[in-house]
Amino acid sequence: MSGESHPSPAEPRTNRPSFFLHLHPPSIPLREASFRYTFGLGGLSVFLFLSLFLTGTLELFYYIPSAEGANASVQTLTFLVPFGWLVRALHFWAAQALVVTALLHMVRVVLTGAYKAPRRFNWVLGVALLVAVLLLDFTGHALRWDDRVAWAVLVGTNLTRSIPLVGPWLYVAIVGGGQLGPPTIIRFYAWHIFGLSLPGFFVMIWHLFRVRRDGGISHLEYAHQEPVAPEDPLPPDRIPRTELLAREALATVLASIALVLLSLLFPPSVGGPMDLGQPPTEATAPWFFIWVQRLLRLGDPLLLGVGVPAALLVILIALPYALDRSRTGAAIWFNPEGRIAQGFVLLALACLVGLTLWGILS
Repeated sequence: MSGESHPSPAEPRTNRPSFFLHLHPPSIPLREASFRYTFGLGGLSVFLFLSLFLTGTLELFYYIPSAEGANASVQTLTFLVPFGWLVRALHFWAAQALVVTALLHMVRVVLTGAYKAPRRFNWVLGVALLVAVLLLDFTGHALRWDDRVAWAVLVGTNLTRSIPLVGPWLYVAIVGGGQLGPPTIIRFYAWHIFGLSLPGFFVMIWHLFRVRRDGGISHLEYAHQEPVAPEDPLPPDRIPRTELLAREALATVLASIALVLLSLLFPPSVGGPMDLGQPPTEATAPWFFIWVQRLLRLGDPLLLGVGVPAALLVILIALPYALDRSRTGAAIWFNPEGRIAQGFVLLALACLVGLTLWGILS
Protein backbone atom coordinates (compact mmCIF):
# COMPACT_ATOMS: atom_id res chain seq x y z
CA MET A 1 0.00 0.00 0.00
CA SER A 2 1.30 3.42 -0.86
CA GLY A 3 2.17 5.77 1.97
CA GLU A 4 0.06 8.51 0.37
CA SER A 5 -3.62 9.06 1.05
CA HIS A 6 -5.53 9.61 -2.20
CA PRO A 7 -8.93 11.30 -2.34
CA SER A 8 -11.94 9.38 -3.49
CA PRO A 9 -12.99 9.90 -7.14
CA ALA A 10 -16.21 11.43 -5.80
CA GLU A 11 -14.37 13.86 -3.57
CA PRO A 12 -13.16 17.02 -5.35
CA ARG A 13 -9.53 17.94 -4.98
CA THR A 14 -8.69 21.09 -3.11
CA ASN A 15 -5.48 23.01 -2.66
CA ARG A 16 -5.89 22.65 1.11
CA PRO A 17 -6.67 19.06 2.07
CA SER A 18 -9.19 18.94 4.93
CA PHE A 19 -8.65 16.48 7.76
CA PHE A 20 -12.37 16.77 8.50
CA LEU A 21 -13.26 15.71 4.94
CA HIS A 22 -10.63 12.99 5.16
CA LEU A 23 -12.54 11.50 8.10
CA HIS A 24 -15.91 11.94 6.39
CA PRO A 25 -15.93 10.46 2.88
CA PRO A 26 -18.65 11.53 0.43
CA SER A 27 -20.57 8.35 1.25
CA ILE A 28 -20.26 5.25 3.40
CA PRO A 29 -21.92 1.81 3.36
CA LEU A 30 -25.39 1.89 4.93
CA ARG A 31 -25.01 -1.40 6.80
CA GLU A 32 -21.75 -0.42 8.44
CA ALA A 33 -23.12 3.03 9.36
CA SER A 34 -26.02 1.50 11.28
CA PHE A 35 -26.13 1.71 15.05
CA ARG A 36 -26.50 -2.06 15.28
CA TYR A 37 -23.07 -2.50 13.69
CA THR A 38 -20.90 0.06 15.52
CA PHE A 39 -23.17 1.20 18.40
CA GLY A 40 -21.49 4.57 17.84
CA LEU A 41 -18.75 3.56 20.29
CA GLY A 42 -15.82 4.93 18.31
CA GLY A 43 -17.39 8.33 17.73
CA LEU A 44 -18.62 8.46 21.32
CA SER A 45 -15.10 7.77 22.57
CA VAL A 46 -13.76 10.65 20.47
CA PHE A 47 -16.45 12.96 21.86
CA LEU A 48 -15.62 11.97 25.44
CA PHE A 49 -11.90 12.48 24.86
CA LEU A 50 -12.52 15.97 23.48
CA SER A 51 -14.85 16.71 26.41
CA LEU A 52 -12.07 15.71 28.79
CA PHE A 53 -9.64 17.94 26.92
CA LEU A 54 -11.99 20.93 27.27
CA THR A 55 -13.02 20.43 30.89
CA GLY A 56 -9.48 19.50 31.90
CA THR A 57 -8.18 22.73 30.38
CA LEU A 58 -10.70 24.68 32.45
CA GLU A 59 -9.62 22.83 35.59
CA LEU A 60 -6.00 23.79 34.95
CA PHE A 61 -6.83 27.43 35.72
CA TYR A 62 -7.47 26.50 39.36
CA TYR A 63 -5.52 23.32 40.06
CA ILE A 64 -2.32 23.67 42.13
CA PRO A 65 0.04 20.68 41.67
CA SER A 66 1.60 20.61 45.12
CA ALA A 67 1.20 18.45 48.21
CA GLU A 68 -0.21 21.42 50.12
CA GLY A 69 -2.34 22.94 47.37
CA ALA A 70 -3.70 20.03 45.31
CA ASN A 71 -6.58 18.97 47.53
CA ALA A 72 -7.31 22.55 48.59
CA SER A 73 -7.56 23.66 44.95
CA VAL A 74 -9.97 20.80 44.19
CA GLN A 75 -12.06 21.88 47.17
CA THR A 76 -11.98 25.48 45.91
CA LEU A 77 -13.03 24.45 42.41
CA THR A 78 -15.83 22.29 43.80
CA PHE A 79 -17.32 24.61 46.40
CA LEU A 80 -16.24 28.20 45.63
CA VAL A 81 -15.73 28.66 41.89
CA PRO A 82 -19.01 29.42 40.04
CA PHE A 83 -20.01 26.25 38.17
CA GLY A 84 -16.66 24.73 39.11
CA TRP A 85 -18.49 21.73 40.54
CA LEU A 86 -20.14 21.19 37.16
CA VAL A 87 -16.87 21.39 35.25
CA ARG A 88 -15.29 18.88 37.62
CA ALA A 89 -18.33 16.59 37.48
CA LEU A 90 -18.38 16.65 33.67
CA HIS A 91 -14.67 15.82 33.62
CA PHE A 92 -15.17 12.99 36.10
CA TRP A 93 -18.08 11.35 34.31
CA ALA A 94 -16.53 11.75 30.86
CA ALA A 95 -13.46 9.94 32.19
CA GLN A 96 -15.51 7.06 33.63
CA ALA A 97 -17.59 6.76 30.47
CA LEU A 98 -14.51 6.78 28.24
CA VAL A 99 -13.14 3.68 29.97
CA VAL A 100 -16.41 1.87 29.22
CA THR A 101 -16.84 3.05 25.62
CA ALA A 102 -13.19 2.44 24.69
CA LEU A 103 -13.32 -1.09 26.10
CA LEU A 104 -16.63 -1.90 24.40
CA HIS A 105 -15.35 -0.40 21.15
CA MET A 106 -12.39 -2.78 21.28
CA VAL A 107 -14.72 -5.74 21.93
CA ARG A 108 -16.94 -4.70 19.01
CA VAL A 109 -13.90 -4.49 16.72
CA VAL A 110 -12.91 -8.04 17.68
CA LEU A 111 -16.39 -9.53 17.33
CA THR A 112 -16.81 -8.02 13.84
CA GLY A 113 -13.30 -8.85 12.62
CA ALA A 114 -12.47 -5.18 12.08
CA TYR A 115 -8.86 -5.75 13.21
CA LYS A 116 -7.96 -7.84 10.15
CA ALA A 117 -5.54 -6.66 7.47
CA PRO A 118 -5.18 -3.92 6.31
CA ARG A 119 -6.33 -2.61 9.70
CA ARG A 120 -3.90 -4.53 11.89
CA PHE A 121 -1.64 -1.59 12.72
CA ASN A 122 -4.66 0.55 13.57
CA TRP A 123 -5.69 -2.17 16.01
CA VAL A 124 -2.33 -1.71 17.76
CA LEU A 125 -2.96 2.04 17.93
CA GLY A 126 -6.36 1.32 19.45
CA VAL A 127 -4.86 -0.93 22.13
CA ALA A 128 -2.33 1.81 22.93
CA LEU A 129 -5.19 4.29 23.29
CA LEU A 130 -7.05 1.98 25.68
CA VAL A 131 -3.93 1.71 27.88
CA ALA A 132 -3.53 5.50 27.76
CA VAL A 133 -7.17 5.96 28.82
CA LEU A 134 -6.70 3.68 31.84
CA LEU A 135 -3.49 5.42 32.91
CA LEU A 136 -5.06 8.84 32.38
CA ASP A 137 -7.97 7.85 34.59
CA PHE A 138 -5.61 6.54 37.26
CA THR A 139 -3.37 9.63 37.31
CA GLY A 140 -6.42 11.90 37.24
CA HIS A 141 -7.87 9.91 40.14
CA ALA A 142 -4.65 10.52 42.09
CA LEU A 143 -4.57 14.27 41.38
CA ARG A 144 -7.40 14.78 43.88
CA TRP A 145 -4.71 14.03 46.47
CA ASP A 146 -7.25 13.23 49.16
CA ASP A 147 -7.31 10.51 51.80
CA ARG A 148 -9.40 8.25 49.56
CA VAL A 149 -6.73 7.82 46.88
CA ALA A 150 -3.73 7.22 49.16
CA TRP A 151 -4.01 3.41 49.05
CA ALA A 152 -4.34 3.29 45.25
CA VAL A 153 -1.33 5.58 44.79
CA LEU A 154 0.75 3.64 47.32
CA VAL A 155 -0.02 0.19 45.92
CA GLY A 156 -0.01 1.26 42.28
CA THR A 157 3.43 2.85 42.48
CA ASN A 158 4.89 0.04 44.62
CA LEU A 159 3.87 -2.47 41.94
CA THR A 160 6.43 -0.94 39.62
CA ARG A 161 9.20 -1.77 42.11
CA SER A 162 8.57 -5.48 41.63
CA ILE A 163 9.39 -5.33 37.91
CA PRO A 164 12.81 -6.92 37.32
CA LEU A 165 15.70 -4.69 36.18
CA VAL A 166 13.74 -1.50 35.42
CA GLY A 167 11.44 -1.50 38.46
CA PRO A 168 13.44 0.78 40.79
CA TRP A 169 14.22 3.23 37.99
CA LEU A 170 10.58 3.28 36.87
CA TYR A 171 9.42 3.89 40.44
CA VAL A 172 11.66 6.95 40.79
CA ALA A 173 10.52 8.24 37.40
CA ILE A 174 6.89 8.00 38.49
CA VAL A 175 7.01 9.25 42.08
CA GLY A 176 10.02 11.57 41.93
CA GLY A 177 12.12 9.92 44.64
CA GLY A 178 12.69 6.88 46.80
CA GLN A 179 9.23 7.14 48.39
CA LEU A 180 5.96 9.01 48.04
CA GLY A 181 6.30 12.68 48.91
CA PRO A 182 5.72 16.24 47.66
CA PRO A 183 7.44 15.56 44.30
CA THR A 184 4.96 12.74 43.60
CA ILE A 185 2.01 15.04 42.93
CA ILE A 186 4.12 17.06 40.48
CA ARG A 187 5.16 13.87 38.67
CA PHE A 188 1.57 12.64 38.45
CA TYR A 189 0.51 16.05 37.15
CA ALA A 190 3.26 16.03 34.52
CA TRP A 191 2.44 12.47 33.47
CA HIS A 192 -1.28 13.24 33.29
CA ILE A 193 -0.88 16.35 31.13
CA PHE A 194 2.30 15.89 29.12
CA GLY A 195 3.08 12.20 29.32
CA LEU A 196 -0.40 10.86 28.57
CA SER A 197 -2.96 13.48 27.47
CA LEU A 198 -0.97 15.14 24.70
CA PRO A 199 0.53 11.93 23.26
CA GLY A 200 -2.89 10.29 23.59
CA PHE A 201 -4.47 13.11 21.61
CA PHE A 202 -2.01 12.71 18.74
CA VAL A 203 -2.37 8.92 18.74
CA MET A 204 -6.14 9.38 18.56
CA ILE A 205 -5.72 11.64 15.51
CA TRP A 206 -3.42 9.03 13.97
CA HIS A 207 -5.96 6.31 14.75
CA LEU A 208 -8.74 8.28 13.03
CA PHE A 209 -6.51 9.03 10.05
CA ARG A 210 -5.75 5.35 9.63
CA VAL A 211 -9.44 4.43 9.60
CA ARG A 212 -9.91 6.21 6.28
CA ARG A 213 -6.49 5.34 4.91
CA ASP A 214 -7.16 1.64 5.53
CA GLY A 215 -10.36 1.81 3.48
CA GLY A 216 -12.81 3.36 5.91
CA ILE A 217 -14.90 1.48 8.41
CA SER A 218 -14.67 -2.27 7.82
CA HIS A 219 -17.34 -3.34 5.35
CA LEU A 220 -18.48 -6.36 3.37
CA GLU A 221 -16.53 -6.98 0.18
CA TYR A 222 -19.62 -6.94 -2.00
CA ALA A 223 -20.73 -3.47 -0.82
CA HIS A 224 -21.17 -0.94 -3.63
CA GLN A 225 -18.35 1.55 -4.08
CA GLU A 226 -18.68 5.32 -4.16
CA PRO A 227 -19.98 6.85 -7.40
CA VAL A 228 -17.31 7.78 -9.93
CA ALA A 229 -18.64 11.33 -10.30
CA PRO A 230 -20.33 13.53 -7.65
CA GLU A 231 -23.45 13.92 -9.78
CA ASP A 232 -23.99 10.17 -10.07
CA PRO A 233 -26.75 8.76 -7.81
CA LEU A 234 -25.75 6.85 -4.70
CA PRO A 235 -26.28 3.10 -4.66
CA PRO A 236 -29.10 2.05 -2.31
CA ASP A 237 -26.64 0.55 0.17
CA ARG A 238 -24.71 3.79 0.81
CA ILE A 239 -25.56 7.02 2.69
CA PRO A 240 -24.18 10.51 1.98
CA ARG A 241 -21.80 12.46 4.17
CA THR A 242 -24.59 14.82 5.27
CA GLU A 243 -26.59 11.99 6.83
CA LEU A 244 -23.50 10.73 8.64
CA LEU A 245 -22.89 14.23 10.04
CA ALA A 246 -26.53 14.48 11.15
CA ARG A 247 -26.23 11.18 13.01
CA GLU A 248 -23.00 12.30 14.66
CA ALA A 249 -24.58 15.61 15.71
CA LEU A 250 -27.56 13.80 17.26
CA ALA A 251 -25.27 11.37 19.10
CA THR A 252 -23.21 14.30 20.42
CA VAL A 253 -26.31 16.05 21.76
CA LEU A 254 -27.58 12.89 23.45
CA ALA A 255 -24.17 12.15 24.98
CA SER A 256 -23.91 15.73 26.25
CA ILE A 257 -27.33 15.46 27.89
CA ALA A 258 -26.32 12.18 29.54
CA LEU A 259 -23.11 13.72 30.91
CA VAL A 260 -24.97 16.72 32.30
CA LEU A 261 -27.60 14.50 33.95
CA LEU A 262 -24.94 12.30 35.54
CA SER A 263 -23.12 15.40 36.77
CA LEU A 264 -26.28 16.86 38.28
CA LEU A 265 -27.52 13.65 39.88
CA PHE A 266 -24.22 12.09 40.98
CA PRO A 267 -21.55 14.78 41.45
CA PRO A 268 -18.16 13.37 42.48
CA SER A 269 -17.12 13.84 46.09
CA VAL A 270 -13.75 14.92 47.44
CA GLY A 271 -12.17 13.85 50.72
CA GLY A 272 -9.79 15.55 53.09
CA PRO A 273 -6.11 16.18 52.30
CA MET A 274 -3.87 13.13 51.94
CA ASP A 275 -1.51 12.51 54.86
CA LEU A 276 1.28 10.19 53.75
CA GLY A 277 2.29 9.72 57.39
CA GLN A 278 -1.01 8.02 58.20
CA PRO A 279 -2.35 4.67 56.94
CA PRO A 280 -4.91 4.99 54.10
CA THR A 281 -8.52 5.33 55.23
CA GLU A 282 -9.81 3.34 52.22
CA ALA A 283 -8.01 0.26 50.88
CA THR A 284 -9.55 0.29 47.43
CA ALA A 285 -8.47 0.96 43.88
CA PRO A 286 -10.48 2.98 41.35
CA TRP A 287 -13.24 0.80 39.93
CA PHE A 288 -11.46 0.12 36.62
CA PHE A 289 -8.47 -1.41 38.48
CA ILE A 290 -10.39 -3.35 41.14
CA TRP A 291 -9.67 -6.51 39.13
CA VAL A 292 -5.94 -5.91 39.63
CA GLN A 293 -6.53 -5.31 43.34
CA ARG A 294 -8.38 -8.63 43.55
CA LEU A 295 -5.50 -10.41 41.82
CA LEU A 296 -3.00 -8.89 44.26
CA ARG A 297 -4.90 -10.43 47.15
CA LEU A 298 -4.65 -13.88 45.57
CA GLY A 299 -0.88 -14.23 45.48
CA ASP A 300 2.46 -12.93 44.27
CA PRO A 301 2.36 -9.22 43.25
CA LEU A 302 4.88 -9.63 40.43
CA LEU A 303 3.11 -12.60 38.87
CA LEU A 304 -0.50 -11.50 39.34
CA GLY A 305 -0.25 -7.72 39.61
CA VAL A 306 2.27 -7.17 36.82
CA GLY A 307 2.61 -10.42 34.89
CA VAL A 308 -1.09 -11.05 34.19
CA PRO A 309 -1.87 -7.50 32.93
CA ALA A 310 1.35 -7.47 30.88
CA ALA A 311 0.53 -10.84 29.30
CA LEU A 312 -2.98 -9.65 28.52
CA LEU A 313 -1.58 -6.55 26.83
CA VAL A 314 0.94 -8.52 24.75
CA ILE A 315 -1.72 -10.96 23.55
CA LEU A 316 -4.05 -8.10 22.61
CA ILE A 317 -1.34 -6.40 20.57
CA ALA A 318 -0.47 -9.68 18.84
CA LEU A 319 -4.10 -10.64 18.25
CA PRO A 320 -4.29 -9.83 14.50
CA TYR A 321 -0.76 -11.15 13.93
CA ALA A 322 -0.99 -14.43 15.86
CA LEU A 323 -4.52 -15.41 16.92
CA ASP A 324 -6.23 -14.51 13.64
CA ARG A 325 -4.15 -13.77 10.54
CA SER A 326 -7.02 -14.33 8.11
CA ARG A 327 -8.21 -11.60 5.77
CA THR A 328 -11.75 -12.90 5.40
CA GLY A 329 -14.67 -12.41 7.75
CA ALA A 330 -14.30 -8.66 8.31
CA ALA A 331 -17.53 -6.79 9.08
CA ILE A 332 -19.30 -10.03 10.02
CA TRP A 333 -20.41 -10.50 13.62
CA PHE A 334 -18.84 -13.63 15.17
CA ASN A 335 -17.16 -14.61 11.90
CA PRO A 336 -15.87 -18.21 12.12
CA GLU A 337 -12.33 -17.23 11.06
CA GLY A 338 -11.90 -15.17 14.22
CA ARG A 339 -13.29 -17.59 16.80
CA ILE A 340 -9.99 -17.95 18.68
CA ALA A 341 -9.54 -14.18 18.96
CA GLN A 342 -13.19 -13.72 19.90
CA GLY A 343 -13.02 -16.47 22.50
CA PHE A 344 -9.91 -15.00 24.10
CA VAL A 345 -11.33 -11.47 24.32
CA LEU A 346 -14.70 -12.61 25.66
CA LEU A 347 -13.01 -14.86 28.24
CA ALA A 348 -10.68 -12.04 29.31
CA LEU A 349 -13.63 -9.64 29.56
CA ALA A 350 -15.61 -12.14 31.65
CA CYS A 351 -12.63 -12.59 34.00
CA LEU A 352 -12.17 -8.83 34.37
CA VAL A 353 -15.85 -8.29 35.12
CA GLY A 354 -15.94 -11.26 37.50
CA LEU A 355 -12.85 -10.12 39.41
CA THR A 356 -14.23 -6.58 39.59
CA LEU A 357 -17.56 -7.74 41.01
CA TRP A 358 -15.74 -10.05 43.42
CA GLY A 359 -13.64 -7.15 44.63
CA ILE A 360 -16.64 -4.85 45.03
CA LEU A 361 -18.74 -7.41 46.91
CA SER A 362 -15.98 -8.82 49.13
